[in-house]
Amino acid sequence: MLTSATPSVTGLSATDVQLARQLYGLNLVATTESRTSWRLVIEIVSEPMFILLAIACLLYVLLGQWQEGIVLGVAMGLVASISVYQTVRSDRALRSLRQLTQPAVSVLRDGQLQSVPIEQLVPGDACWLTEGQTVPADGLLIQANDCTVDESILTGESVAVAKTQPDTDRFYAGTVLATGSAYLRISAIGESTELGKLGRSLAQIDVEKTPLQQQISRFVQRMAFTGSAAFVLIWAVNFARSGDWVSSLLLGLTIAMAVVPEEIPVAFSSFMALGAARMVRFGVLPKQPQTVESLGSATVICTDKTGTITQEGMAVAQVYDHRTQQLTAITGVLSAPAQEVLAYARWASEPEPYDPMERAIATACQAQSETDRLPLQYEYALDGIPPMMTHVYAAAAGSFRVAGKGAVERIIRVCRLPDADAEQIRQQANTLAARGYRVLGIAGSEWGDAPFPASQDDFTWTCKGLVALENPPKANASAVIGQFSRAHIAVKMITGDSPETASAIARQVSMPLGNRILTGPEVMAMTEADLQQQARETTIFARMFPEAKLRVIRALKANGEVVAMTGDGVNDGPALKAAHIGIAMGRRGTELAKQAASLVLVNDDLGGMVSAIAQGRRIYQNLKKAIGYIISIHIPIILTVVLPLLFDWPYVNLFSPVHIIFLELVMGPTCSIAFENEPAARNLMRERPRRLTDTFFTTHELGLSIGQGLAIAGAVLLVYYLSMRTGSTQDEVRTLAFLTLVISNIWLTLMSRSTRESILTTLRRPNWLLWLMLGLTVLLLVISLLLPAARQLARFSRPDLPELGYCMLASLAGVCWIEGYKYWLRQTSTSGLQ
Repeated sequence: MLTSATPSVTGLSATDVQLARQLYGLNLVATTESRTSWRLVIEIVSEPMFILLAIACLLYVLLGQWQEGIVLGVAMGLVASISVYQTVRSDRALRSLRQLTQPAVSVLRDGQLQSVPIEQLVPGDACWLTEGQTVPADGLLIQANDCTVDESILTGESVAVAKTQPDTDRFYAGTVLATGSAYLRISAIGESTELGKLGRSLAQIDVEKTPLQQQISRFVQRMAFTGSAAFVLIWAVNFARSGDWVSSLLLGLTIAMAVVPEEIPVAFSSFMALGAARMVRFGVLPKQPQTVESLGSATVICTDKTGTITQEGMAVAQVYDHRTQQLTAITGVLSAPAQEVLAYARWASEPEPYDPMERAIATACQAQSETDRLPLQYEYALDGIPPMMTHVYAAAAGSFRVAGKGAVERIIRVCRLPDADAEQIRQQANTLAARGYRVLGIAGSEWGDAPFPASQDDFTWTCKGLVALENPPKANASAVIGQFSRAHIAVKMITGDSPETASAIARQVSMPLGNRILTGPEVMAMTEADLQQQARETTIFARMFPEAKLRVIRALKANGEVVAMTGDGVNDGPALKAAHIGIAMGRRGTELAKQAASLVLVNDDLGGMVSAIAQGRRIYQNLKKAIGYIISIHIPIILTVVLPLLFDWPYVNLFSPVHIIFLELVMGPTCSIAFENEPAARNLMRERPRRLTDTFFTTHELGLSIGQGLAIAGAVLLVYYLSMRTGSTQDEVRTLAFLTLVISNIWLTLMSRSTRESILTTLRRPNWLLWLMLGLTVLLLVISLLLPAARQLARFSRPDLPELGYCMLASLAGVCWIEGYKYWLRQTSTSGLQ
């Protein structure tokens, strides 16, 4: 494996790179995610609320009501500003995520191998790639080591293509190194690559909407239809009574503005984007904001053992020599036979190891003695079930030394040991595995001048012994698994290690062992029905390989589980893609695993997933609060406009677009900014995960939001009716009804912070953005009531203190009944969960 420049490979200088970048630009392919200024403007001016405001503003101008027209023009600017702020805020968060998850590549510059972001590549760069990395740009082969490339993204052909001919074999952007490593000379970048020309970048594929997005879209569409119907009704009734189509149209627009819940899609986008950005603090990088939605639903986490539950580094702890049947600890100088076992283990590893296990073997060898450095002639890649790999070296004239390492069962099989010897090796391996060691079988062979066999199994093997590697659990592993358990999330270990090693580690981290341990071959031999049953009951899966992992993931999904799957290798790609939540390791994960995954654990720490899942649950919970709030507050606005008109009250059409836009400017930021910043509820991580197929609101939850809205409408209409019946002027009635509605909105905001806890409890929760929004609401209300010009524009009167108290009491009655309901819930439930 190449890790540094060789005499035949030369790179660019810093000056060359600068000149090339000026000529060719950055290595970027345009995607549909790119948001230009013009696209942002088009999105804003096409929003329903902006269109309604523009029409209302035009009508006011036609009617000669310039003050109202100017106010709505300013309101249009405010609506656009809020939209721009929320969009830029979300886009900035997503751009930061993309920069954090952007892959890097090794290039040779100024004689040094250095890591640079792929967008910084320029034509002429000498780029070094290893197994599992995605080719970042088009190029020509300089030199290779057992290099094959998966080009299925371009050709559709699943068989990897060997790259052996320097200056002839081409590499294409977007393809993946299946095996080996290679240096290539970059020839084209960005839009000039074959992938760029074809426009088949994965980033350009439309992402299917999630179930929650679909539910919200359907709800908004229904509300838009309702708004259209209400617009026609109000316009028709007013026109029939007045014959003035312009004024009737203006009043129809008022109800349309009141009905359209434009805050909901904005809130959803903001919650997901900002939630994804917040997860970076926990060492979790979501690649798409939609991942946040799935996190709160996770019911099963399938995790690897090595580097996830156990520590990332390994160390050789014991060496067993089969010839002398001696087990020796690595505490001092090993005997000659034990050193020979270790030497063969080193020869069977990559010359420049990158795998933690091979690095541990290299370190142990170096500490014991200098292993002979022989020229590598041929290598058999890690393959088979269970796996094994082999290296062939030139030892002397006409002879070759062969070294192999792999699973103990495979080494026993290829060495064709007598039954007694085979059983003795198995017992020794099981003893070591039961202590939590990872055990490798080591074999050796001598080969003459004949051609090498097609299969590594066909050498005449001699069993050299065993190497036991220590890989203890991480310090926080037991606590993390306990947190998952308390959150009602099952943890399943899926590992390539032996059942004995897996069960030993499971005991050390307090993971339930279940009824049995399933192995990869057993998984493949089961029917779908049997596997679904066993997948539900089994906690540990050992000696697993890619096809078996994929079957387990699919079986769990068929059982209705929401599955998160960790992985780091090339072969983990299919399982990561198949899981609802694919989790790649940031430090040791291959580029292919990171591309297949939906999020990346920066520090390979599963503990970050606990915080990420809590964040996912918090975001979902707050989104429900925000949308429930929007439903509740829209109902009194609609009914206050519609019912007096339908029942032919003396004073109708109290609210104009000016009043509705005031409410919209209050409700929008409260929904998408204040509620997004709400802290997590108490005991949130002791609740059961929601099912992915659950509707966003249950019938009970939706009924409660509607009930709140109807109660507020009742309070507002009561103030409206009584003040009208007591001889108040229309401006006075308008003032009291509007004042009651706005104060009710303040109470509703505070009450909506929890569906179970009392307002006295939630008031102690920090959320400065919520208090900022409520403070701005009060400020705008005071200005509209006390500032003469604003009061005249809104056609308000100046209320006295008794009237203010009257509105306050009415709004409390319309909203605070929910506190009694919450109290009843707390008394009738012992769960204490929100």
